Amino acid sequence: MNERSGRNLLGAIGVGLLLGGLLAASLLFEKRWFIPFGTLLIVAVVTELATAMRQARRRIPRIPSVLLALVAVPMAYYVPAAAHWLIILCGILAIVGWRYVEAMFAKVRPSKAQLAADASATGFAHFYVTFLGSFTIMLLSQPLGEYWVLTFAAIVISVDTGAYATGLRFGRTKLAPSISPSKTWEGLIGGALLGILVAVAACEWLLQLPWWFGIFMGVSITITAVVGDLTESMIKRDLGVKDMSNWLPGHGGFFDRFDSLLPAGAIAFALYFWSAPLMEFAQRLG
Repeated sequence: MNERSGRNLLGAIGVGLLLGGLLAASLLFEKRWFIPFGTLLIVAVVTELATAMRQARRRIPRIPSVLLALVAVPMAYYVPAAAHWLIILCGILAIVGWRYVEAMFAKVRPSKAQLAADASATGFAHFYVTFLGSFTIMLLSQPLGEYWVLTFAAIVISVDTGAYATGLRFGRTKLAPSISPSKTWEGLIGGALLGILVAVAACEWLLQLPWWFGIFMGVSITITAVVGDLTESMIKRDLGVKDMSNWLPGHGGFFDRFDSLLPAGAIAFALYFWSAPLMEFAQRLG
């Protein structure tokens, strides 16, 4: 099984259960416990990406990047969205300034083209990780936000698990062979069906929404999760690495594990407000 899956399957299951248990516990006992948990995950992903970028000669200063994630992600729970996005933008500009000052005192000064490439890499890293990751914290701050975070995470995990199991057994047709050779259309269909079932069940019993909204939610989050997974595969292919790190046995790194959750949190945040009229209608009927 390890040979067919291409990873330490037992270790992957153990790590997955541990992370999933911590996520559920932090949400269900006191939802604000999720803030430090989610912040540490974002910090880990930012650190991994900044480190991996150096293999492609893109230098993202790690210390200020970690500081930005430590400040910006928790603030998403407490400040308006516009103020939070301004914090991230100012933080990115400060990191770019840090890099320019750092270059001034380097023994071998980088070229202007190199500094511009470093600045664009910094912007990309914090847009893709810190900015997108903060949507989950903003979603958490809403009424019933903990159940929404738990639901979209469960859908993403179900899509990933269903696609993996179905693809391993029935996968024949490659989904995107030039980006991720192991993914198949059969696996995607299996993962999507499981994700939709989880979404329908959550809408019916947890989110106070009509069951049919779960179909729309399941499809939307499935598409977003797959796009996130393929995007991370393209990043790794461009950087020339197999995994972002080896911190998580059977998974690689935190980015490898949470690549689908980052964009899925943003679409879940949008779905929350699109569903608001349905929630109000259901509460009136109740």
